[in-house]
Amino acid sequence: MSTKHADAIIVGAGWAGSIMAKELTEAGLSVIILERGKEHTTAVEGAYPESIDELRGAVRKRLFQNLAKTTVTIRNTIDQTALPYRQLAAFLPGEGVGGAGLHWSGVHFRADPNDLRLRSAVEERYGKNFIPKDMNLQDYGVTYAELEPFFDKAEKVFGTSGTAYTVNGKVVGNGNIFAPDRSSDFPLPAMKDTFTAATFRQAAQDAGYHPYSLPAANASKPYTNPYGCQMGPCNFCGYCSGYDCYLYSKASPNVNILPALRQDPRFKLITNAHVLRVDLDNTKTKATGVTYLETTTEKEVSLKADLVILSAFQFHNVHLMLLSGIGKPYDPVKNTGTIGRNFVYQTITTSRVWLPENTHTNQFIGAGGVGVAIDDFNSLNFDHGPLGFVGGSPVWVNQAGTKPITSAVGTGGHGTPRWGSGYKDALIDTYKHSIAIDAHGSNMAYRDIFLDLDPTWKDAYGQPLLRMTFTWKDNDVRMNQYVVSKIAPIARAMGATRSSLTHLEFGQPFDTRHYQTTHLGGGAIMGENPQTSALNRYLQSWDVSNVFVIGSNAFPQGMGYNPTGTVAALAYWSAHHIRTLYLKSPGPMVQV
Repeated sequence: MSTKHADAIIVGAGWAGSIMAKELTEAGLSVIILERGKEHTTAVEGAYPESIDELRGAVRKRLFQNLAKTTVTIRNTIDQTALPYRQLAAFLPGEGVGGAGLHWSGVHFRADPNDLRLRSAVEERYGKNFIPKDMNLQDYGVTYAELEPFFDKAEKVFGTSGTAYTVNGKVVGNGNIFAPDRSSDFPLPAMKDTFTAATFRQAAQDAGYHPYSLPAANASKPYTNPYGCQMGPCNFCGYCSGYDCYLYSKASPNVNILPALRQDPRFKLITNAHVLRVDLDNTKTKATGVTYLETTTEKEVSLKADLVILSAFQFHNVHLMLLSGIGKPYDPVKNTGTIGRNFVYQTITTSRVWLPENTHTNQFIGAGGVGVAIDDFNSLNFDHGPLGFVGGSPVWVNQAGTKPITSAVGTGGHGTPRWGSGYKDALIDTYKHSIAIDAHGSNMAYRDIFLDLDPTWKDAYGQPLLRMTFTWKDNDVRMNQYVVSKIAPIARAMGATRSSLTHLEFGQPFDTRHYQTTHLGGGAIMGENPQTSALNRYLQSWDVSNVFVIGSNAFPQGMGYNPTGTVAALAYWSAHHIRTLYLKSPGPMVQV
């Protein structure tokens, strides 16, 4: 296939890009994916035992972005000077074929229906005045009922393990009682509980909560997905997040989509291709293709295309839109523009409880998506009225497997020594007898939290870096503190000898030195109004109609759940409407 022109060019070979490429080639289009990083093949790089080398993986971060080439700058407030994020810590973008979908853990949620229409839901329940004036709360513009078939399709492609509560309105199992109804059950039964998950399940139930098994894109049994791609059963080795899966048990684009996609002659993958910009025509309302840099030869290449799909990592999509002049950049002072608006993150904090010395928690066992959660304090599942905050948080034990090197960090909770014999005693006690409990919360969008182009710093290619202005706000601190307080009854029911309940503090700035999650969102959001959103309900640019932008950049605010399941559903939703509507009549799919 000629690489000078394609029907569609897709930027990024992660989950969103692979889904879009599969859908569009099935529609008969010629498709090129441009991936900035190198090729990753599970059969080679994911082979045992090299694939579970912790030093190569989690410490030296083999599968993550090379910050020496391009990164973001970060500041907490608008009056500060941003500085480059030079060492991977707080969040870990992927690089290479598979993207973050290769190194992710596997927790695979559907969005809560209220999270997709959060502004409307909050106003209906508590009134408009309940929402702070500086909070940019918005609806997605698409409902759970509309997305449900695409959540279902994604789960079948991913080979997701789980336990449903209701299917077609009928109670079928002991799943999450707060979960929305489903059209079919999970393709695989839930993963088995680790000891810590089983202990949390019983204690949460004794405390009056409603525990359920986390939905996991880790295969509980052998599985062949609708594309004919095969998965093997997980053996709880603990090497999921940050690693290839040598058993083909963790869903990834490399295992679940690309083996089928690579066989299609209409598909071409170009690696080591750093996209510099989306090329626009003279009217700035139509994309003509993209220009990228071959990073091995430093040669610029321009490709023509009728359709351009941006499906890179969240802030890379926003960065490309700003560099290409797609849409109006957000101005927080004037509160105008949309590109960079509603940047969000998550408010995760990890607490820990210690059990008696005769109880061993076996933390070396695990899988990325295995665990037990409660949703009693997530989304709108509880009364926010007297609490004075918007948002919520699942609480869970998600034992992904404690590795030798990283287990030596954060051993004893508050007040324990950081070196010497006391440190060693705390390390052993924590490794043998403790349980980590996460409050994995939402993060609302605010007028002065945003993304834009840095006026000072440039990347290795001479382009301005993306600047991130972000810190924690009182609303999210109140939410986190409230939810963390609800862990105390669970700790007591476990028979904990002691506990360290960790929460955000008021006035505590966002600290880039410590890992939180890689669940960034917003910046180029979907919605119903082009004055407050960059994309329409089909993830089509309001300003350049043959550009679609797929990823968590479309989230108007952060939800308590991991984003991957919703990103995948939105990708299938967008692709379906490109196939059924856009290709028949190219142009804006929503009229203003």
